[in-house]
Amino acid sequence: MEITRRTFIKQAGLVSAVLLSSGFKLNTTAWAAGGNKEKPVEEVTPAEDLMREHGALERLLLIYEEAGRRLASKTELRPEILLTAARLNRDFVENYHEKLEENYLFPGLTKAGKQVELVKTLLAQHQAGRHLTDTILRYANLASLKHPDDKQALITALSQYIRMYRPHASREDTVLFPAFKTVVSTHEYDALGEQFENEERRLFGQEGFETVIGEIAELEKQLGIHDLSQFTPSV
Repeated sequence: MEITRRTFIKQAGLVSAVLLSSGFKLNTTAWAAGGNKEKPVEEVTPAEDLMREHGALERLLLIYEEAGRRLASKTELRPEILLTAARLNRDFVENYHEKLEENYLFPGLTKAGKQVELVKTLLAQHQAGRHLTDTILRYANLASLKHPDDKQALITALSQYIRMYRPHASREDTVLFPAFKTVVSTHEYDALGEQFENEERRLFGQEGFETVIGEIAELEKQLGIHDLSQFTPSV
């Protein structure tokens, strides 16, 4: 039976308590000296999960930004790079990340009467984002890039998506997620973290998040925006 990180932590805690009560002493010196090379398992909270997924979204927005810049300046752009980014965005952000928010966070806050107007706005933006992604997927191809109207529709969709989702994600990080934690019990919050983790593995494999980040990183390399230092201004 597969054991999640959170289940492992809980079980490890029980085992430690039994060992200590029986007089067993952990060799902390050996650990400090590198005798045990295993890294401790870290528990990731639901908010941390969602926020790191926002990091993946931001990297996709950087790809959109670079693609839009190239289209507007008539610089060469391989449309399949943009198409792959849009498909990743649809699968990971819209069909996974946003569904978690819509199925768990939004109803919990609405039922508790907290951040109701914010939830309405965020949900409307999710729906608008999916329409914009439809447009990006429709026009991210060579034939459309040769047609001025289609190309402009693509540029506009990219710009609107970026403009909406940067404030969207930041408002969720700083307002929505902290508010949600106040309307559920600690047990419910922890259980939700396991649900998120299980759903991620079901949809994207055992190394779900890492796999998605790897795909995004490859797209960044193809666009030449993978080196973080290039974004540092000269001062």
